[in-house]
Amino acid sequence: MSSNTIEKLQWRYATKRFDASKILTEEKLTILKETFNLTATSFGLQPLKLVVISKPELKEKLMPFTYHQTQVRDASHLLILCIESKINEDFILDHFKRVEGTRNTPRTILEPFEKNLIASFTEKNSQEIRDWMINQLYLTLGALLTVCAVEEIDACPMEGFEPEKYDQFLELDKRGLESVIVMPVGYRDESDFFKDLKKVRRGVEELIIDLD
Repeated sequence: MSSNTIEKLQWRYATKRFDASKILTEEKLTILKETFNLTATSFGLQPLKLVVISKPELKEKLMPFTYHQTQVRDASHLLILCIESKINEDFILDHFKRVEGTRNTPRTILEPFEKNLIASFTEKNSQEIRDWMINQLYLTLGALLTVCAVEEIDACPMEGFEPEKYDQFLELDKRGLESVIVMPVGYRDESDFFKDLKKVRRGVEELIIDLD
Protein backbone atom coordinates (compact mmCIF):
# COMPACT_ATOMS: atom_id res chain seq x y z
CA MET A 1 0.00 0.00 0.00
CA SER A 2 1.49 3.31 -1.03
CA SER A 3 2.19 6.12 1.41
CA ASN A 4 -0.34 8.19 -0.55
CA THR A 5 -3.08 5.66 0.22
CA ILE A 6 -2.25 5.82 3.92
CA GLU A 7 -2.35 9.61 3.78
CA LYS A 8 -5.83 9.45 2.25
CA LEU A 9 -7.01 7.08 4.97
CA GLN A 10 -5.58 9.44 7.57
CA TRP A 11 -7.44 12.29 5.85
CA ARG A 12 -10.87 10.71 6.12
CA TYR A 13 -13.06 10.98 9.19
CA ALA A 14 -16.74 10.63 10.03
CA THR A 15 -17.81 14.08 8.87
CA LYS A 16 -20.17 15.82 11.26
CA ARG A 17 -20.75 19.02 9.27
CA PHE A 18 -21.06 19.19 5.50
CA ASP A 19 -20.80 22.21 3.23
CA ALA A 20 -24.27 22.30 1.65
CA SER A 21 -23.01 24.50 -1.20
CA LYS A 22 -20.63 21.82 -2.52
CA ILE A 23 -22.14 19.11 -4.70
CA LEU A 24 -20.56 15.89 -5.96
CA THR A 25 -20.00 15.76 -9.70
CA GLU A 26 -21.69 13.04 -11.73
CA GLU A 27 -18.25 11.50 -12.23
CA LYS A 28 -17.68 11.18 -8.49
CA LEU A 29 -21.18 9.81 -7.96
CA THR A 30 -20.64 7.24 -10.71
CA ILE A 31 -17.44 6.09 -8.99
CA LEU A 32 -19.41 5.42 -5.80
CA LYS A 33 -22.14 3.56 -7.68
CA GLU A 34 -19.57 1.42 -9.51
CA THR A 35 -17.78 0.72 -6.23
CA PHE A 36 -21.03 -0.53 -4.72
CA ASN A 37 -21.55 -2.80 -7.72
CA LEU A 38 -17.99 -4.14 -7.88
CA THR A 39 -17.48 -4.90 -4.19
CA ALA A 40 -17.06 -8.55 -3.30
CA THR A 41 -19.99 -10.43 -1.76
CA SER A 42 -20.25 -14.06 -0.71
CA PHE A 43 -20.99 -16.29 -3.73
CA GLY A 44 -21.22 -13.05 -5.77
CA LEU A 45 -24.94 -12.91 -4.94
CA GLN A 46 -25.13 -9.17 -4.12
CA PRO A 47 -28.21 -9.30 -1.83
CA LEU A 48 -28.10 -5.51 -1.65
CA LYS A 49 -29.40 -2.28 -3.15
CA LEU A 50 -28.10 1.28 -2.96
CA VAL A 51 -30.63 4.11 -2.81
CA VAL A 52 -29.24 7.54 -3.79
CA ILE A 53 -31.03 10.72 -2.72
CA SER A 54 -30.05 14.15 -4.00
CA LYS A 55 -33.20 16.29 -3.67
CA PRO A 56 -32.83 18.77 -0.78
CA GLU A 57 -36.53 18.64 0.09
CA LEU A 58 -36.44 14.85 0.39
CA LYS A 59 -33.34 14.90 2.57
CA GLU A 60 -35.04 17.48 4.79
CA LYS A 61 -38.07 15.22 5.23
CA LEU A 62 -35.81 12.39 6.39
CA MET A 63 -34.30 14.48 9.18
CA PRO A 64 -36.90 13.51 11.84
CA PHE A 65 -36.19 9.82 11.16
CA THR A 66 -32.46 10.42 11.66
CA TYR A 67 -32.75 12.17 15.03
CA HIS A 68 -32.32 15.53 13.28
CA GLN A 69 -28.66 14.93 12.48
CA THR A 70 -27.74 17.70 10.05
CA GLN A 71 -25.43 15.56 7.90
CA VAL A 72 -28.50 14.09 6.21
CA ARG A 73 -29.75 17.52 5.16
CA ASP A 74 -26.48 19.25 4.31
CA ALA A 75 -24.52 16.56 2.49
CA SER A 76 -24.48 16.58 -1.29
CA HIS A 77 -26.13 13.15 -1.48
CA LEU A 78 -27.57 10.64 0.93
CA LEU A 79 -26.74 6.99 0.31
CA ILE A 80 -29.00 4.36 1.86
CA LEU A 81 -27.51 0.87 1.97
CA CYS A 82 -30.23 -1.77 1.93
CA ILE A 83 -30.54 -5.54 2.04
CA GLU A 84 -33.13 -7.64 0.25
CA SER A 85 -36.09 -8.60 2.44
CA LYS A 86 -35.58 -12.24 1.46
CA ILE A 87 -33.42 -14.51 -0.64
CA ASN A 88 -35.32 -17.29 -2.38
CA GLU A 89 -34.60 -19.90 -5.03
CA ASP A 90 -35.49 -17.53 -7.88
CA PHE A 91 -32.92 -15.01 -6.65
CA ILE A 92 -30.20 -17.66 -6.75
CA LEU A 93 -31.33 -18.96 -10.16
CA ASP A 94 -31.17 -15.43 -11.57
CA HIS A 95 -27.57 -15.17 -10.36
CA PHE A 96 -26.54 -18.32 -12.18
CA LYS A 97 -28.28 -17.15 -15.34
CA ARG A 98 -26.09 -14.02 -15.20
CA VAL A 99 -22.99 -16.17 -14.72
CA GLU A 100 -23.98 -18.31 -17.69
CA GLY A 101 -24.72 -15.31 -19.90
CA THR A 102 -21.67 -13.28 -18.90
CA ARG A 103 -19.05 -16.04 -18.93
CA ASN A 104 -20.65 -18.49 -21.37
CA THR A 105 -20.22 -21.18 -18.72
CA PRO A 106 -21.91 -24.47 -19.66
CA ARG A 107 -24.94 -25.45 -17.57
CA THR A 108 -23.31 -28.81 -16.84
CA ILE A 109 -20.63 -26.97 -14.84
CA LEU A 110 -22.98 -24.54 -13.11
CA GLU A 111 -25.78 -26.90 -12.08
CA PRO A 112 -23.94 -28.65 -9.19
CA PHE A 113 -22.96 -25.29 -7.67
CA GLU A 114 -26.50 -23.97 -8.20
CA LYS A 115 -28.08 -26.95 -6.45
CA ASN A 116 -25.63 -26.84 -3.55
CA LEU A 117 -26.22 -23.13 -2.98
CA ILE A 118 -30.01 -23.51 -3.06
CA ALA A 119 -29.75 -26.41 -0.59
CA SER A 120 -27.48 -24.34 1.68
CA PHE A 121 -29.94 -21.44 1.84
CA THR A 122 -32.90 -23.78 2.27
CA GLU A 123 -31.28 -25.08 5.46
CA LYS A 124 -30.96 -21.59 6.95
CA ASN A 125 -33.74 -19.80 8.79
CA SER A 126 -34.77 -16.23 7.92
CA GLN A 127 -32.68 -14.65 10.71
CA GLU A 128 -29.55 -16.50 9.63
CA ILE A 129 -30.05 -15.32 6.05
CA ARG A 130 -30.69 -11.76 7.22
CA ASP A 131 -27.52 -11.80 9.32
CA TRP A 132 -25.58 -13.08 6.31
CA MET A 133 -26.93 -10.29 4.11
CA ILE A 134 -25.98 -7.64 6.67
CA ASN A 135 -22.44 -9.05 6.69
CA GLN A 136 -22.30 -8.56 2.92
CA LEU A 137 -23.57 -5.01 3.31
CA TYR A 138 -20.76 -4.12 5.73
CA LEU A 139 -18.21 -5.42 3.23
CA THR A 140 -19.66 -2.95 0.77
CA LEU A 141 -19.63 -0.14 3.32
CA GLY A 142 -15.91 -0.69 3.92
CA ALA A 143 -15.19 -0.48 0.21
CA LEU A 144 -17.26 2.69 -0.15
CA LEU A 145 -15.46 4.39 2.74
CA THR A 146 -12.07 3.50 1.30
CA VAL A 147 -12.94 4.78 -2.16
CA CYS A 148 -14.40 7.95 -0.63
CA ALA A 149 -11.05 8.53 1.06
CA VAL A 150 -9.09 7.94 -2.14
CA GLU A 151 -11.39 10.28 -4.09
CA GLU A 152 -11.43 12.84 -1.24
CA ILE A 153 -15.16 12.56 -0.80
CA ASP A 154 -16.31 13.09 2.77
CA ALA A 155 -18.69 10.58 4.30
CA CYS A 156 -20.41 9.73 7.55
CA PRO A 157 -21.79 6.18 7.91
CA MET A 158 -24.71 6.23 10.33
CA GLU A 159 -26.58 3.52 12.18
CA GLY A 160 -28.38 6.17 14.21
CA PHE A 161 -31.65 6.35 12.32
CA GLU A 162 -35.07 4.67 12.33
CA PRO A 163 -34.97 2.05 9.56
CA GLU A 164 -38.67 1.16 9.66
CA LYS A 165 -39.67 4.80 9.21
CA TYR A 166 -37.19 5.22 6.34
CA ASP A 167 -38.56 2.08 4.72
CA GLN A 168 -42.16 3.22 5.04
CA PHE A 169 -41.58 6.84 4.00
CA LEU A 170 -39.46 5.93 0.95
CA GLU A 171 -41.61 2.84 0.26
CA LEU A 172 -38.53 0.65 0.34
CA ASP A 173 -40.62 -2.08 1.96
CA LYS A 174 -42.78 -2.19 -1.18
CA ARG A 175 -39.58 -2.81 -3.17
CA GLY A 176 -38.67 -5.73 -0.91
CA LEU A 177 -35.84 -3.81 0.79
CA GLU A 178 -34.71 -3.03 4.34
CA SER A 179 -32.47 -0.06 5.08
CA VAL A 180 -29.45 -0.84 7.29
CA ILE A 181 -27.02 2.08 6.99
CA VAL A 182 -27.43 5.68 5.84
CA MET A 183 -24.31 7.47 4.60
CA PRO A 184 -24.28 11.17 3.75
CA VAL A 185 -21.52 11.99 1.25
CA GLY A 186 -20.18 15.31 0.03
CA TYR A 187 -17.60 17.79 1.27
CA ARG A 188 -16.69 18.83 4.80
CA ASP A 189 -17.54 22.22 6.18
CA GLU A 190 -14.31 23.96 7.19
CA SER A 191 -15.92 24.86 10.51
CA ASP A 192 -16.31 21.19 11.46
CA PHE A 193 -14.54 20.83 14.80
CA PHE A 194 -13.77 17.17 14.17
CA LYS A 195 -11.88 17.56 10.89
CA ASP A 196 -8.54 18.46 12.52
CA LEU A 197 -8.66 16.03 15.43
CA LYS A 198 -6.02 13.31 15.47
CA LYS A 199 -7.25 9.78 14.92
CA VAL A 200 -7.42 7.64 18.03
CA ARG A 201 -6.41 4.08 17.17
CA ARG A 202 -4.77 1.16 18.89
CA GLY A 203 -1.19 0.62 17.77
CA VAL A 204 -0.66 -1.54 14.70
CA GLU A 205 1.47 -3.88 16.84
CA GLU A 206 -1.58 -4.45 19.07
CA LEU A 207 -3.89 -5.34 16.19
CA ILE A 208 -1.65 -7.35 13.88
CA ILE A 209 -0.36 -10.83 14.67
CA ASP A 210 2.47 -11.97 12.43
CA LEU A 211 2.92 -15.73 12.61
CA ASP A 212 6.37 -16.44 11.21
